[in-house]
Amino acid sequence: MPSPMALPSPTRRNYSIFKKRSTSSLSSPQTAASYLSALSEADARRFRTQQAVPTETPAISLSSSVTSGSEDSVLHEKDAWSSLEVPLQPPTSEQVFTTVHSEFGHCTNQAYRKTSQYVPGTALNHVALEPSYYIVFTTYISYLILIVLGHVRDFFGKRFYPSSYQHLMEHDGYAPLNSDFDSFYTRRLKQRMNECFGQPVTGVAGRTIMLLDRYSTDYGLTQTFTGTRTRALNISSYNYLGFAAAKGGCADAVEESITRYGVTTGGSRLSGGSSDLHTQTEALVARFLGTEDALLSSMGFATNSAYIPALVGKGCLVISDELNHASIRFGVRLSGANVRMFPHNDMNALEALLREVISQGQPKTHRPWKKILIIVEGLYSMEGTIVDLPRLVELKQKYKFYLWVDEAHSIGALGPNGRGVVDYFGMDPAQIDILMGTFTKSFGAAGGYVAGSKALMDRLRVRGYLGAYSESMSPPVMMQIVSSMASIMGVAPPVLASSSPSTADVYTGPAPHALVPSWLTLDQNWVSSAYGTPDSPVAPLVMFNPGKMNMFHGLMKQYKTPIVTVVVAYPATSLVTSRVRFCVSASHTKDDIDTILRATDEIGDVLDLKHGLRKAERWTIDEVCERAVELVSA
Repeated sequence: MPSPMALPSPTRRNYSIFKKRSTSSLSSPQTAASYLSALSEADARRFRTQQAVPTETPAISLSSSVTSGSEDSVLHEKDAWSSLEVPLQPPTSEQVFTTVHSEFGHCTNQAYRKTSQYVPGTALNHVALEPSYYIVFTTYISYLILIVLGHVRDFFGKRFYPSSYQHLMEHDGYAPLNSDFDSFYTRRLKQRMNECFGQPVTGVAGRTIMLLDRYSTDYGLTQTFTGTRTRALNISSYNYLGFAAAKGGCADAVEESITRYGVTTGGSRLSGGSSDLHTQTEALVARFLGTEDALLSSMGFATNSAYIPALVGKGCLVISDELNHASIRFGVRLSGANVRMFPHNDMNALEALLREVISQGQPKTHRPWKKILIIVEGLYSMEGTIVDLPRLVELKQKYKFYLWVDEAHSIGALGPNGRGVVDYFGMDPAQIDILMGTFTKSFGAAGGYVAGSKALMDRLRVRGYLGAYSESMSPPVMMQIVSSMASIMGVAPPVLASSSPSTADVYTGPAPHALVPSWLTLDQNWVSSAYGTPDSPVAPLVMFNPGKMNMFHGLMKQYKTPIVTVVVAYPATSLVTSRVRFCVSASHTKDDIDTILRATDEIGDVLDLKHGLRKAERWTIDEVCERAVELVSA
């Protein structure tokens, strides 16, 4: 296997052109039923001509690039692509799959499936391994060299090339808009690594993704597009359940909703922008979460930043996990409430803090707090850790505070029923005061929600800024939410909708037929299906050294099977804990994950990323891939 360092640079790669050969074409289906019928016929013909039936998508082979004249996204069954774009041997209709393109991988081996559920008694807290002194020292030395050289260049540049620095200096008595360090970091550090940030893509963010090839000749100041595109294995998107597909039941439902509702409601929820689809979607979300009511938001970030100030204000206290998302921090600042932070997921430190703030009361006056709100995330996307919810609820019962759980990354991706971190721990949703989440990850849509008691949601509809001032969620987005959520829950037949379900069935059972639009025809395979993913769909790999971020991103793209990764650095993380986030999706196959592991193994040797265990104690990459089921089960 060639060394990654020997692979050519993207700027020097000879970009080949896919040559498409014509095959017997299928008539364009107008409905999901006709599409599935045509697909079944094609699969049946393929099945008769093949000796063996594949158990999963074959491994991806070497990818080429396509010209700008090719389509951005995938997918006409009449065309023949490379295996990166479509599996060489897609599953047949007998295997109950309804897509044959690259946006969703196929895996019929039940051994590769795992139910995401907490096992009582097992250790939960993730202990972050401290880097060695060698890694810390070299990381700080790297930043020191970059900072010193950057200041030297600025010193001489402002004197010999003042026109280039005019926007950084005072102008007609005005101070610079940007602070010195922010400007310096952007120009002298981030700009040099721009190749691993903001990679432009086109098409669907599915199992694979199409990259727009580019290069820079001025150290990242500008980017030049080559006019070619490269299809790469996608391990960077939040498409945890594969619902970001351009074809299939969800896409058909969205298309139908546009013909019935249009593309926008033309107003806010309190000003003519509320439709029956909003009511049905909120009822379905509440049923999915096991709460009395739910409230939609057209933007996930704004869900936290707008609804937190509606709950707390002056005289209130917010206690926040130190690694909470920026939207939570922003919402707390807007509220005007006092804020205290506790170490990440450290429930002992939290209890000590609760004792202190309750006994001391408000600053200066020492009056009791009007209310105490603790805000945590269900799954921390930068660390891949899960909140210790059982312990947190124990503290809630003891110290009588309100609890807000942000499930942006955990909803749909955790729990045996996909209901998030509450479902993962097998707890009662009523024990959480406010459940917040987004639809941008697992559901392949946009926007967010808050859920809780009916009285609380009614208050937020009036008191929250979004209800009165923001555009309401658009009908196509809501239809994507309804169709994807219904596919996870399953939909009870109309005959059973009138029966009286038990308390457990209300939360974990299928959605009543009345909660989905009457015109929506769901595939029968959805009725009993439920998705399960590994405990955390996010796996971070800390880089530390700034130079390794760009190298890792570039070498992954230059691997024999191109792989696109997402690099996260300051200010999303601390300056010295930059990392790569691997976002695993249900659309990936076992072979896809093996490919990513092998690439990481090779590049890890080149960039000196393997620390902790001695080499003699590590499994070989072949052993890891072969014993994957054993590792997951353990």
